[in-house]
Amino acid sequence: MLRRSGARGVSAERLAREFEVSVRTIKRDLDALENSGAPLWSRPGPGGGYGLAIGASLPPVSLSPAQAVALMAAVSAASDAPYADLASAGIQKIMDVLDPRTRARADELARRVWVNAFPSSSRAVKSALEEAMAEQRVIRIRYTSGDGNTTARDVEPVLFASTNGQWFLIGWCRMRDAMRWFTVSRIEQATVTKAACSGHTIHEVGEPPANARPVHGRGE
Repeated sequence: MLRRSGARGVSAERLAREFEVSVRTIKRDLDALENSGAPLWSRPGPGGGYGLAIGASLPPVSLSPAQAVALMAAVSAASDAPYADLASAGIQKIMDVLDPRTRARADELARRVWVNAFPSSSRAVKSALEEAMAEQRVIRIRYTSGDGNTTARDVEPVLFASTNGQWFLIGWCRMRDAMRWFTVSRIEQATVTKAACSGHTIHEVGEPPANARPVHGRGE
């Protein structure tokens, strides 16, 4: 879009509408592009916006066919993971900008990888949990425990964790006034409230198991 806008530029609001994210996210991404060396310009005020310097280009995405298939396989095998739908959409964007030869080879290799994923939790529940975590808002859940007891609780989300093939929401339960683990598949309903979380941190959850680690984009 920056390339297509030419000398006219494009506003952050229009970019936000196009990519269905907030203006704040767009401005953060533009800052990241500029800090990476992309020659961006900005024009303030009414009719202003952002653009790419004439004659400049953004670096292409460069993946091997195996790397592309690795991304597809990882997301397909973890369809119940938080933000899995967004990951699938992101991978499709990557595939769309690969050169035709690499994309064709990746498609061929992908047919040699089969995945039998676990049934996913309710999309509405997952979307609410993802939003509450990202925005750090209190979430109201209807939860059935292992012994069959169903309760309604307000929870301050702290982190998602996967162990033994199940995903958990870990958060500060306002009903119990303590940190609790909630099996995502047992959350029957979830609604994001307007209340902000009070600041509980991952350090209150305790030390993770020796073989557990945060997800990240680095190779270590």
